Amino acid sequence: MSKGVHASGVTAVDEVQNTVLKVLLALSFSHLVNDTLQALLPAIYPLLKNSYHLSFTQIGLITLTYQVTGSLLQPLVGYYTDRRPLPYSLPVGMGVTLTGLVFLSQASSFTALCIAAGFVGVGSSIFHPEASRVARMASGGRHGFAQSLFQVGGNFGTSLGPLLAAAIIIPRGQGHILWFTLLAFVGIMVLTRVGGWYQRNLSLLKPKPHPAGHAPAARLSRGKVGLALATLVVLIFSKYFYLVSLTNYYTFYLIDKFHVSVQTSQLGLFVFLFAVAAGTIIGGPVGDRIGRKLVIWISILGVAPFSLLLPHAGLAGTMVLTAVIGVILASAFSAIIVYAQELVPGNVGLIAGLFFGLAFGAAGIGSALLGRLADHTSIGYVFQVSAYFPLIGILTVFLPNLEGSKRTAGSKA
Repeated sequence: MSKGVHASGVTAVDEVQNTVLKVLLALSFSHLVNDTLQALLPAIYPLLKNSYHLSFTQIGLITLTYQVTGSLLQPLVGYYTDRRPLPYSLPVGMGVTLTGLVFLSQASSFTALCIAAGFVGVGSSIFHPEASRVARMASGGRHGFAQSLFQVGGNFGTSLGPLLAAAIIIPRGQGHILWFTLLAFVGIMVLTRVGGWYQRNLSLLKPKPHPAGHAPAARLSRGKVGLALATLVVLIFSKYFYLVSLTNYYTFYLIDKFHVSVQTSQLGLFVFLFAVAAGTIIGGPVGDRIGRKLVIWISILGVAPFSLLLPHAGLAGTMVLTAVIGVILASAFSAIIVYAQELVPGNVGLIAGLFFGLAFGAAGIGSALLGRLADHTSIGYVFQVSAYFPLIGILTVFLPNLEGSKRTAGSKA
């Protein structure tokens, strides 16, 4: 029998590939759990507002508490764990989220609600950078595929949270949030096993030596790296400002413009969110094959023709256009994260925390600004203005072609 082949005919390489795929699927499932639990908070705002007679300003402060702890802490967590990996921080993060859910179910004042929101945000801050690092460890070199598979779980969780809240919490009351602690316990068990795999494979974090000049960003000056990172930050804001116009205000737009029922508007939102999930899983593998800069070009600037048409389309056309927009636009995030990790090697957690945090922050800022614009004008005007955000994708021209750098360096080696 040949070396490395078992009696069943399965090679050692096959076993390793099966193992890491299980790790990636476990991370994707855990991301689904994490983002489902996160999505419960905004989904029950109407219930909390009526129960505690909250003002919109107080609702905004609860959101701000969650967004600050969920965005600003992520780069700090990533920076720390880049230098001191903490394999079992993943289940700890889910445990912090579980604590936030318990507090949220029992909260009886505005202050208590803010504390609960803070715990949920902190749990997310611990989870995202480390989970993204483990996804890269388990990628087998297919970094885009691994990041997309991890990310798609979060997309499904974000869309699932409001549905579960509507079915379980809204009809029965705030105390029934406790049922979701069972989901958090499942997440903790899954992440404990992932943490064990992480602990056993810490050697994968050691950077592999590159031939001279062969590292992706080896020939880039600090100035060029800084410009590229600044460009990616602007692109994240343009993406999430436009994305939040659809995720937060699309149902209002359909009701206002086409006079559809709430149920029909929710169906339209579901179609869009499903398209976002599909685009997420597509973007990473495509980036592995054709290059991440090209995916960023297509996924942000490529949305512009459809976004500019959207305010002038009928109901059927609107549904079709938003599905196309969802697929194209969602493919950007995985490509941006992996591109940035290759741009600044050795800082996987910091980069993941930074860009997940920016996504949180951009969504929060964009939602507030667009909501204020809608109050002073109309929801239709918001969609006319936001249609131009994808044009900012033209800034992708300032990103260096890392794949081209690798090919050039390889030919000279």
